Amino acid sequence: METPILDFLKGYQREGMARFHMPGHKGSGPLGCEGWDITEVKGADSLYEASGIIARSEENAARLFGSGRTLYSAEGSSQCIRAMLALALWSRPAGAAPVVLAARNVHKAFLYAAALLDLEVEWLWGEGERESLCSCPVTRSGLERALADLEVPPVAVYITSPDYLGGMADIQALAEVCHRRGTLLLVDNAHGAYLHFLEKPCHPMDLGADLCCDSAHKTLPVLTGGAYLHISKTVQNGLGERAKEAMALFGSTSPSYLTLASLDACNAWLTGEGPERIRFAARSLDVLKTGLAGRGWKLWGEEPLKLTLHASASGWEGHALSDLLRVGGVEPEFADGDYVVLMASGSTTQEDLQKLADALNCASPRPSDPVTPTMARGKKRMSIRKAIFAPSEELPLEDCLGRVLAAPSVSCPPAVPILVCGEEIDQAAIDCFRYYGHKTCVVVKN
Repeated sequence: METPILDFLKGYQREGMARFHMPGHKGSGPLGCEGWDITEVKGADSLYEASGIIARSEENAARLFGSGRTLYSAEGSSQCIRAMLALALWSRPAGAAPVVLAARNVHKAFLYAAALLDLEVEWLWGEGERESLCSCPVTRSGLERALADLEVPPVAVYITSPDYLGGMADIQALAEVCHRRGTLLLVDNAHGAYLHFLEKPCHPMDLGADLCCDSAHKTLPVLTGGAYLHISKTVQNGLGERAKEAMALFGSTSPSYLTLASLDACNAWLTGEGPERIRFAARSLDVLKTGLAGRGWKLWGEEPLKLTLHASASGWEGHALSDLLRVGGVEPEFADGDYVVLMASGSTTQEDLQKLADALNCASPRPSDPVTPTMARGKKRMSIRKAIFAPSEELPLEDCLGRVLAAPSVSCPPAVPILVCGEEIDQAAIDCFRYYGHKTCVVVKN
């Protein structure tokens, strides 16, 4: 597959132009990559008015993912999340309220977007044994009930899948419910860009989602910040026209061409060796998971390229287990007291997997029944927007009982808020904050 952005950058560097334009390094510097770091010079296209090389590269990506339209972000999925919500709000049908029905385990970028767009949020709480601070499993029947309970239809339903620990929602079933009810399904698929390229594709675009964001940099060979906004073929005509406008609303006017070039180069990788490398890594990690489970390790989630060790249920404290892995030459993605998260990709080598296996062989799991705090179900006292923009103060936890949370900066593990801005801090929330090591909260001033 062609790589128009990458080819242009290589050609521009070869030409040796005198760079009387931004950026200030003028194409040279200590990193060695400055020659490709440019601004919107003639022929380089412009991300938010793309009609040249960027547009061609995005069209290539859309064909790869089977979407109606795919747009690039150089600012991660955070920009795409905000754009998805703007598009849903702008396209709401007559009679729909400016409300999003969202699974509780949202990234804080969602909360900021809701505040900026003045969207109200109704929460979908998890169901079943796996409901916890770390997981929010939403079922078809649960979604049906939640939609039926709303007085007017929401502008969209919003799901995070895979979640940070590797839990995956039944997107196909949820999409069927949404479409039968006449609402959009938006999916934060930040951790699952690779899912379309498995032996059995299970990307949200394959399963019926209307809008979806992928953090390409998390699981594909793309520089940090590279992400996709996908629009399905069924809603492209209604939403595609304003998609660039929505991205520009929240994006920098100086996107990184290095990041855009890496997204462009990834297209070629995905039409070449990439899919087989992804599938091989998934098979290899599955073998490792089976072996670890056989040894007594408690695992969490079903995402193919993520290994999440339920450390506390295996007789370990998560930070201690992550320290042991580092001694063995393995750096995890994340650890807290209960979990250790390790992310593989098509670029993970057999040597890396063997090093991980060897490091875990130095640890012995012991069956345990961890005691975790009860989930807080905060009482809404004001809107997210009002809470975020209200005068606030930071107080010690012991002084926060009964106060209203103002800042969405206290969430643990990442992307799973203990409370949401505008909710009252009760004793269950204080216990959760304390359990995860937080000593203060930012609250609305009385």
